[in-house]
Amino acid sequence: MEINMLGMASFPCYTTPNRSHLNLRQLSMRQDYPLASKIVVKNLPYSTAETTLQNKFSNFGKIAEVQMVKDVITKRSKGLAFIQYTSQDDAMLALETMDQKDFCGRMISVELAKLRWDIGGPPRATGPPKKWNLPEEQVDEVDCWY
Repeated sequence: MEINMLGMASFPCYTTPNRSHLNLRQLSMRQDYPLASKIVVKNLPYSTAETTLQNKFSNFGKIAEVQMVKDVITKRSKGLAFIQYTSQDDAMLALETMDQKDFCGRMISVELAKLRWDIGGPPRATGPPKKWNLPEEQVDEVDCWY
């Protein structure tokens, strides 16, 4: 590792990846399942469990994964779930069938899941930049008497 003049480590072999040339199809190939096979179910009752969703939505095809969005502190559901199907056709069938339907007394909304950077809005700020704990450069002091 080489230390440049500003004290920051430089890695000559590392470059920032340019992802502007990748389209959604290429991004979806990185995952095990196609991108359009993941749906979002909104406005769920807070008492809904993952097994309930698994049983209800497995009628439309094979489910790879069910993720309930829960509050970090209370561990209670936020009324939102992501369901990953193994095929796009199963996801589209579930979307068309279950969108705007009654589910345990609430009208649910079903949509295709979007990539995080496709959602839009301003970027998330995490506060002021953090200071790096880099070793200070040691400068030899030279005594000059002239």
